Amino acid sequence: MSRPLNFRQIEAFRAVMQTGTTTAAATLLHTTQPSVSRLLSQIQHATGLKLFDIHKGRLRPTHEARQLFDTVQRHFLGLDRIEQSVAVLRKSGAGSLRVGCTPALGLGVMPQVIHAFSQRHPEVHVNLQTVGSHALREGLLYGLYDVALGTSAFHDPQLDTVTLHKASAVCVVHPGHALAHRDGIHVRDLKQQVLLTLNADDEIHQQFLRTLQQHRIECASTVETTYSVTICMMAAQGTGVGIVNPYVASVFARDLKILPLSPRCPVEVSMAFSPQSAPSAIAEEFTALLREHFQAFVMPTARKTQKEKARAA
Repeated sequence: MSRPLNFRQIEAFRAVMQTGTTTAAATLLHTTQPSVSRLLSQIQHATGLKLFDIHKGRLRPTHEARQLFDTVQRHFLGLDRIEQSVAVLRKSGAGSLRVGCTPALGLGVMPQVIHAFSQRHPEVHVNLQTVGSHALREGLLYGLYDVALGTSAFHDPQLDTVTLHKASAVCVVHPGHALAHRDGIHVRDLKQQVLLTLNADDEIHQQFLRTLQQHRIECASTVETTYSVTICMMAAQGTGVGIVNPYVASVFARDLKILPLSPRCPVEVSMAFSPQSAPSAIAEEFTALLREHFQAFVMPTARKTQKEKARAA
């Protein structure tokens, strides 16, 4: 009656078939010749097959042995492929990283973080998509992104959201604007000003609107748009006073005066992983770089001109 074979027996059989002798097989397996001979005896007894005979002092495989060896080789080739796959995954995770974020973070944060990540992992394919908050949430739920970042929370019970950074909205104005010389802007200063704001469904805009209503401030007019980048570009043209998050404002620090806004309008960067699977090693390393970036982030401040410095003195 045949018995199941163990891996050591199969390994010994394969080594003998490859080398032709039990001595050479023992060297290949880093064991002793008697050990290999014992394993061969066990495998013949367990299978009930004659696998070798002695011909002119050497082991000679039977037809059954050659058929068994073909099967064993296919098995070991499969193991080799598994080991190769493990090596690739150990080196570069899944080999790709899918990131989603809002356009403001795509401009103000992602270029630096992805550059740092690519320096460490040039072999990893990174796919970055900049979309709105609703599309980010849907993409996470459908497994389109490994990790996503937004400047508003992902309101869904299926998603575990982490707050990466807390800051405050800022005002951006042209350097020649009437408010540009101030150290900061209170909402009372915005009376009868042209305001550049995000759409009504944006959380920053909603908070800012509540603050205006609390202080009974009426602006001259409002220019509403989808992207913070557009607000900064219009402010650089002198169109009005823009209210944006500090991450996108920092990109335009050379062209705009960036002023703190009071009362404070909180801004939070939220991060969530796809609920479809656990984060890969490269996704976790990428988020570690994101944390480092935000830890080092400094709120942008207005740079005073020489005339302003003289007036202050």
